[in-house]
Amino acid sequence: MNKPVERLYNGILKENPSFVLMLGMCPTLAVTTSAINGLGMGLSTTVVLAMSNLLISLLRNVIPDRVRMPAYIVVVASLVTMVQFLMQGFVPSLYESLGIYIPLIVVNCIILGRAESYASKNPPVPSLFDGLGMGLGFSMSLTIIGLVRELLGAGTAFNIQLLPLADSANGTAGFTPISIFIMPPGAFMVLAVLVAVMNVVRKKMEAKGKPLAAPQGCITGDCSGCSFSAGCTGKSSERILEAEEKVEKED
Repeated sequence: MNKPVERLYNGILKENPSFVLMLGMCPTLAVTTSAINGLGMGLSTTVVLAMSNLLISLLRNVIPDRVRMPAYIVVVASLVTMVQFLMQGFVPSLYESLGIYIPLIVVNCIILGRAESYASKNPPVPSLFDGLGMGLGFSMSLTIIGLVRELLGAGTAFNIQLLPLADSANGTAGFTPISIFIMPPGAFMVLAVLVAVMNVVRKKMEAKGKPLAAPQGCITGDCSGCSFSAGCTGKSSERILEAEEKVEKED
């Protein structure tokens, strides 16, 4: 499945980072207070994903295996810095809204995961479209979550007032914003509902013989397929347990 269209389809639907693989939960929950924030964060990540996949694929035979992760981080950090400066110069309001989550794109597990599992093993063109597909899938997820939260929490969509608000002073009936949806608990509730919907879609796809990818994020608690050997509590705990079992067997 290295054809460009297949890589786009994989990232947007079959291996959607947020709804299927359960990756990148921090920005998914933190920046989706509005649809614009979600779309801005998603598109920023898409640019970094596509370009980092392309560059890492081009350099895959040059980067020594022992230093591949530091090399990937250098590539990603350089691209994120460029995106950050461009956003600060051309869309300062969005830059201020996203804040610290722009530089944190560097350590987004979606980007490093695709670099390690796909771009480092495949040619440049498929790697580019893999990054585009994953980025567009991530953008779609964040935009949908942000749109639902914004609509229920403020009655707006992309800062356009869609639902007329109630005015108690004038006795005018209208929509009463559910403010919890633009607060942190609202992010968890909306994500839970959308993941439940995706689980229904998953079962239907499996019944048709076209299964979606299995969840791979830390939220699943399964570290067996994780690409990273350090910096993860789950992975470290797993290795400690394996070492203890080995010592017990030797004794």
